[in-house]
Amino acid sequence: MPNVIIRPARADDADFLADMVVAAVNWSPSDAHWTRERVLATRELAHYVVGWPRPGDFGVVALADGERAGAAWFREFPADDPGYGFVRPGVPELTLAVTEPWRGRGVGRKLLHGLLAEARARGLSAVSLSVASGNRAARLYVQAGFRVVGACGDSDTMLLTWPDNAPGRGAGPD
Repeated sequence: MPNVIIRPARADDADFLADMVVAAVNWSPSDAHWTRERVLATRELAHYVVGWPRPGDFGVVALADGERAGAAWFREFPADDPGYGFVRPGVPELTLAVTEPWRGRGVGRKLLHGLLAEARARGLSAVSLSVASGNRAARLYVQAGFRVVGACGDSDTMLLTWPDNAPGRGAGPD
């Protein structure tokens, strides 16, 4: 694996996070037709990054050989404006994407593990995500402990829970 450093996402990463939403929706080469402009003009996608960071948002960015190679972040959505992986209020939704040159090289796994460690440290009891059918990232999420709890279109809604992180119980052991 290349030299990969994971650092917290910052306000000046907002444009890169928008590019990562583009990468996430263009995961399949046969469907790669979304631009940043189109993503930001589509409310259901733009709300993953507009106003980054809002209170409660947190994420990580991978730097591989000195360049931004991917990002993963959590954002909570209300029931009246849910994300694709919405489960319930109070459960933040994960977005993760890796730039094409770095896919399949362990960057996504490192991002996921770094973000989940931060989620546990913050005392979260559950996190969710949406992953399209056929996207190989689904295997990564299953290996991390996510389970399918529903569907939205051709995507699975997945949930990861940490019972020992129930509110008021602290982060618990790793």
